[in-house]
Amino acid sequence: MAISWKHATGIEKVLYIYFVLTFIGAIVALLALHPKEFGKVDQGRVIAYDKQKGLVTLIADSRQDFRNPDYNTLPPHVYKVPDDPDHMGPEPTVGKRMKLDLEKNLIVIFDDATQNFLNIPIEVVEKKTGIKKENPLVAGKKFPIIDKEKKTVTVYSSRQQLLATFKVPEEHINRPPETWIAGDEVRIYYREPGKAHKFMNISKTDIYKK
Repeated sequence: MAISWKHATGIEKVLYIYFVLTFIGAIVALLALHPKEFGKVDQGRVIAYDKQKGLVTLIADSRQDFRNPDYNTLPPHVYKVPDDPDHMGPEPTVGKRMKLDLEKNLIVIFDDATQNFLNIPIEVVEKKTGIKKENPLVAGKKFPIIDKEKKTVTVYSSRQQLLATFKVPEEHINRPPETWIAGDEVRIYYREPGKAHKFMNISKTDIYKK
């Protein structure tokens, strides 16, 4: 039978207080022993990947919104990939394209030389929307497709279902192919700064696969 605080004896009150304090102390001690159990999540597009050193560099999405991302966080975030292979997803594809705005005739890239973003004006030659990955126009093809003679670049965005060809200024046409593509979207769970505990390649992971 439960005894009310009002009718409890002195020794019963002391034992109750001792029990409560011991219980709280045990919880605090447990949390102190496992501070690394609680981590943080970072997400963005990969701009560099050094397989030998196990380092991945990304530009974080400040909005954390897959449908309307904004890759504008500087400086880039660098992580050591997980030591445990089971915590490492597919290796990422590198890309420097942060934004493609055909309405404003603009492409935003990450420039390695300046370690900053660079706005490059473009002239849209052709644009096709609603193009899924299975469409013959893009299926099995490798992008970007660069025509140095015409100074055009053709890219495909599966997220936007967009196939576009645009003309770039002559001084930019010789940039590496990864300049014009978006790097894989990745999600990193970390407990220590700069060290990924788990690495998920969102772009290459089929969440619906059984």
